[in-house]
Amino acid sequence: MSARILIAGCGFVGSRLAERLAERNCDVFALRRSAGTAPRGSRGIVADLSRIETLDALPEALDVVVYSAGAGAPSEEAYRAAYLDGVDHLVRVLRERGEEPRRFLFCSSTAVYAQHRGEWIDEDSVTRPVRFNGEILLSAERLLHALVPEAIVVRFGGIYGPGRTRLIDSVREGRARIRSGEHFTNRIHRDDAAGVLELLSLAEAPAHRCYLGVDDDPADEADVLHYLAERVGVAPPLIADADEAARRPAARAGSKRCRNQRIRDEGYSFEYPSFRDGYAAMLA
Repeated sequence: MSARILIAGCGFVGSRLAERLAERNCDVFALRRSAGTAPRGSRGIVADLSRIETLDALPEALDVVVYSAGAGAPSEEAYRAAYLDGVDHLVRVLRERGEEPRRFLFCSSTAVYAQHRGEWIDEDSVTRPVRFNGEILLSAERLLHALVPEAIVVRFGGIYGPGRTRLIDSVREGRARIRSGEHFTNRIHRDDAAGVLELLSLAEAPAHRCYLGVDDDPADEADVLHYLAERVGVAPPLIADADEAARRPAARAGSKRCRNQRIRDEGYSFEYPSFRDGYAAMLA
């Protein structure tokens, strides 16, 4: 019998996950805030996780729930609605219905870490977020583990892929700037983000309750920008002046190197192990 899977928040990653799970003959339900065409092979549900009264249409007999919702705006209010209210509402409705999915996955972010001096970190490193987004995501992780102790959290780095060309465009148009000193960045291609969630959704018994969703290459930002400039055939980006650097301090975006050994130990093999592989595919 195929697994019945709810993807709560079917956006950039969730839509690709829905397609991959459907290809594995899973019965996939794709929840979104607004009506539209459901991802290939899935059944669409229109609901707003921040409004509990809209969750009446949730399917029954779920085996897996993947919480991959995104905030509707880059504000503290939107983050609280999407992650704290949304998690609370979804778990409450499932419990009221007597639903007991065997697995609950939550998509979080490396923003829960405050390290910014190029430190190597893993899932057990200290979490001390410095901005509201990281604080709220960490609170949502803790709320979920209090409600569903066996839930699994995946902390993703920057997700890029088809259609997300902001960085490429900034290099092509000459707007990108290189900050002084090393500034390590962590990212993952959309297809690998979906692949990690697919693996953890269907694995018999994942060994851990938290994983880092990043590729093999915590690259210096300057290396990424130089690579993109070479690929699109433009001059390398200029060094940021003092005013530009002040508008984007290193501590704000973080400069850390995330290890992905734990998800590799689960058996995941990356389609795009480095930014070079992922951006080359996008630019091909």
